[in-house]
Amino acid sequence: MQAMLLAAGLGTRLRPYTNILPKPLFPVLNRPLLHLLIDMLHRAGCSKIVVNGHYLSRMLEQSVSSLPDVEFQEEQVILGTGGGIRRALSRFSREPILVMNGDIFHDIDPARLYQHHIDSKNSITMAMHDYPRFNSVTVDNDRIVSFQDAGKVPDRTLLAFTGIHVVDPEVINLIPADRPHHIIDLYESLARQGMKIGFVRVDDSYWRDIGTPDDYLQLHGELLTGCRAKNVSLPGAAGHWLIDSRAKVADDAVLTGWGCIGRAEIGRGAALHNCVIWNDAVVADGSRRNNRIIAGRGD
Repeated sequence: MQAMLLAAGLGTRLRPYTNILPKPLFPVLNRPLLHLLIDMLHRAGCSKIVVNGHYLSRMLEQSVSSLPDVEFQEEQVILGTGGGIRRALSRFSREPILVMNGDIFHDIDPARLYQHHIDSKNSITMAMHDYPRFNSVTVDNDRIVSFQDAGKVPDRTLLAFTGIHVVDPEVINLIPADRPHHIIDLYESLARQGMKIGFVRVDDSYWRDIGTPDDYLQLHGELLTGCRAKNVSLPGAAGHWLIDSRAKVADDAVLTGWGCIGRAEIGRGAALHNCVIWNDAVVADGSRRNNRIIAGRGD
């Protein structure tokens, strides 16, 4: 199996936190999300993984430089979800490529999707689910009809794209080289031409987009209070709080609700409720923080 992780986005909805880290490196229970996804791919049998980067690309490159079977592709100009894969095409063999967005947390089994793609002989197979917030793709029986909401059409259903799909290199080769390109535009065109774009429903899987600070906090709240994701290696937390062994937490600091503390410093008398504290952050003495991402000194 071979895969590409798309990690070149700007993460504008997560500013100011993306001024510090690119979104794929946001820690999830004190581990970079990108590393969790790479671990998942390795366990699924992936022997080649290409990660692309544009925004804060040096951070991304350094984070994967020592990981086995991982190559980094820097994009001076952001090439989009299609252009980035087209640029990477020469790095891959002629086998299908599993493509995954690097800014989503999920427990979808990539090996199952990949095998379905091979067994079905589809040229494109997408992981889809019923997620009302993002439902916009029209499906009919076993194929995707349109990536635009076609309204209520009898016997057709609206689903959401998970950001995970398997595609044959011949399809990627249709994208013009070295130009920005959105892969859904290609898929929409191919669907209109009559090509079968298949899908696998993954409604029983855990999936969260971390596109906004509230989404990111919600993910932690769910993971720390009992939601266990399959196919993802996560540490356990005691009493809904996960604290890095290198953190310095004052004896009289009060931790309520749920939370996660990286290699950070929590001052005397500080009170934290439903918070995620990143590495190198400092929470001043006596601070009160509720439902916050704390990424620096005194956030």
